[in-house]
Parts: sequence; C-alpha cells; structure tokens
Amino acid sequence: MTAPGPSTSPSPPLDAAPTGTVRVVLPGALRELAGGLGEVEVPVGAEALTVRQCLDAVADGRPELGRRLRDETGAVRRHVNVFADGADIRSREGQDTRLGAGSVVHVLPSVAGG
Repeated sequence: MTAPGPSTSPSPPLDAAPTGTVRVVLPGALRELAGGLGEVEVPVGAEALTVRQCLDAVADGRPELGRRLRDETGAVRRHVNVFADGADIRSREGQDTRLGAGSVVHVLPSVAGG
C-alpha cells in the first residue's frame, strides 16, 4: 500500500469567502425607505466586503435610506447603530469591518429616554 501523494487541486486563498450574501436587517422605521423590505441581501464574491461597501449596496437606488444611515461625509450617523455579526462596528474597525458570506448586519436606531 502506498501513501497518498499531495493533493494537486489548488487551495483557496486563506482570506477567500465562499460566494453568497450578506444579510442586512432593517428596523421598521427604515423599511418604508427600502421599499417595504425588512431585509436586503447583498451579494459577496470570493473576497470579503466591508461594512462600507455593504451600506453602499443597500443605499444604491435608495438615496433617502442612504442619507438616513450616513451623513454627507459618509460617516454612520450618531443615532444609527450598526452591528456586524452581533458586534458594534464602532468597537471593531468601523465601516472597514470585513464581512463574509453568511454575515448578518443589523441597523438599529439609537434609543433615548429615561
């Protein structure tokens, strides 16, 4: 019996993600601006997306939604919280936080009161 030789099929790059989608979940207050959708799926290829690219895709064709999420400089508005896979992007890499296929982004308005 001989030992199997090394695999001849190329390995995918370590940073490659399978092709799929990132799911963006919108609160009720923003759904009207998204054509009534509670979720928007953003396609992701072999390379991961950033939150910035994901929000760009969500706002594409929905300019009023884009203005409610980010200010004129492109920063996420102070009263909007964005969570990528359960973590606040402000405690990670901000809009440069990387997302792969299967990631879930939640957009939530800040809640004030007492």
